[in-house]
Amino acid sequence: MADIRIIALDLDGTLLDSAKRLSDVNREALAAAAAKGVWVVPTTGRFFGMMPPAIRDLPFVRYAITVNGAQVYDREADAALVREELPLETALGIMRILDGHDVIYDCYRNNWGWMNEAFKDKRAEYATNEHYCKMIQDFRNGVPELKAHLEATRLDGDVQKIMLFSRLDADVAVLKTITDEVEAAYPDVKVTSSTWNNLEINAKTAHKGVALRRFAEVLGLTLDNCMSFGDGANDLTMIEAAGTGVAMSNACPEVLAAADYVTTSNDEDGVAAALRHFGLA
Repeated sequence: MADIRIIALDLDGTLLDSAKRLSDVNREALAAAAAKGVWVVPTTGRFFGMMPPAIRDLPFVRYAITVNGAQVYDREADAALVREELPLETALGIMRILDGHDVIYDCYRNNWGWMNEAFKDKRAEYATNEHYCKMIQDFRNGVPELKAHLEATRLDGDVQKIMLFSRLDADVAVLKTITDEVEAAYPDVKVTSSTWNNLEINAKTAHKGVALRRFAEVLGLTLDNCMSFGDGANDLTMIEAAGTGVAMSNACPEVLAAADYVTTSNDEDGVAAALRHFGLA
């Protein structure tokens, strides 16, 4: 195994347990790796300010790969090292497709979430669980109509990500239908998911694998110097890209198949177990 200098960690289902907590065991293992000169890099679909304080405020976390790879954020410099966003016209077109389906959707723009007020009000019928309901409540600015808001504020720039949820009692086949429609209309986007009834739409170049490579290059390193941890479909690209890809035992089949090593689950301190296995903690 090459010299590991970067540890990229998905949060939900990976570093955090099922109650969305960072365990003391995982925290201590990450601190031990950081003390050896390894960069500990949260890698998430969230924007930086939306990450749990238990992660965001770790003293050894300077960098984060956020919004599924649309941004690599340097907390010390308060600056983006990498940006890969959806052109505004593409985002608006995708939203018009979504309007034809029974889903609620939002977007991230300039590190904050935006959503139709009507969608926000009925979030409990769509959001997978209480955790997602709270995220929608706390981290989405409600506007009367999202597309109209984006068009009226064009000078604020492009869109980092679009996220949607299908109705909880809907046939999950609707997500495949939406994916096919969006990717056929916009070949330059990538559709992934982080839970069973959601989709996350980014620029095709905005995924965790590309972001990890570009971040490593900024530090003068290569993907061989990277270890990545993940469980969901939106983690697959970085599991495949990193020199050492680690899947949680609770990971989806695609991630398990792609990983170089499978550790214990997110509820069994699997991150710490793998770091100890590789001599990093």
